[in-house]
Amino acid sequence: MHGEYKVPGGKLVAVEVEVNDGRLSDVHVSGDFFLEPDSALEDIDAALVGMPTDAHADQLAHAISGALAPETAMIGFSPQAVGIAVRRALGKATDWHDHVFDVIGPVTMDPVMHMALDEVLPAEVAAGRRAPTLRFWDWDSSLVVIGSFQSVRNEVDEDGARRHGISVARRISGGGAMFMEPGNCITYSLVVPSSLVEGLTFERSYAFLDDWVLGALEELGIRARYVPLNDIASDVGKIAGAAQKRFASGVVLHHVTMAYDIDADKMTDVLRIGKEKLSDKGIASAPKRVDPMRSQTGMPRDEIIAAFLRYFRQHHATHTSAYTAPELEAARRLVETKFRTPEWTHRVP
Repeated sequence: MHGEYKVPGGKLVAVEVEVNDGRLSDVHVSGDFFLEPDSALEDIDAALVGMPTDAHADQLAHAISGALAPETAMIGFSPQAVGIAVRRALGKATDWHDHVFDVIGPVTMDPVMHMALDEVLPAEVAAGRRAPTLRFWDWDSSLVVIGSFQSVRNEVDEDGARRHGISVARRISGGGAMFMEPGNCITYSLVVPSSLVEGLTFERSYAFLDDWVLGALEELGIRARYVPLNDIASDVGKIAGAAQKRFASGVVLHHVTMAYDIDADKMTDVLRIGKEKLSDKGIASAPKRVDPMRSQTGMPRDEIIAAFLRYFRQHHATHTSAYTAPELEAARRLVETKFRTPEWTHRVP
């Protein structure tokens, strides 16, 4: 059995394995990585022989680490990367190419509906009623979206929000606040089975799931990089922030918001943003616009989204899809019973 894993920003690891009586009986690791000394490759192979086929990637990595001399240098890969490749060879973990993705382009609606769909669609993917899905948001009103664990009064100037007619809603994933007005951001959600990130730490899963958009940005002329834990940045500064929610049903929600052209003056009137966060967002002084995607590409927002969709379709098996009537109805119910209720919005006052 054959498995491969491409380390984000690193090298390819390939593994050939044979199994006997529930254990690895023969293992050969290869790839375009660098390893010193050469003999360490034999030590890696030997460390995996005899390991049970139900061992997790971190258990396999622990066995490899224990077999290597302290002076061993693994360049472009790691014991964890080998463990993931083994899990893929055994069919325990999946790769991008193992899935056909539903792709849904921007549909303009209440932004709170998009937040509700981020709860509905993972349930649909887990139930097998929908394939793994990439979808782009579009919205018709302004909203401050706070992270699942943020305090409303610490993050939002509610007087400022009322003055500008901007409401507040809480999403199901962690992370920081998003200032969303029509046309000022580019937001997408990716819903995938947990098998796609099996064996990856939370930090590595962010880099892995963001890797495709780094390629899309490069085609647009932006040299972007992943910045732990959950940011995408260029040489000019931060472009985007990501957040995740992992469901017990075996599905991962990963969504990203990129600043296209934000009114920084209004944002600082609505959000309680300290000097450190202002610097992180690339705001030297207000009033100013936060516009990394507009200024660095020189492209209209809809053309950037179209380029992202085109890149994803070129590199992955996809099916053009749309929201179903039951999905939209389930989202509407969640908007009324959860996302617009004070009990949810102010669950952390």
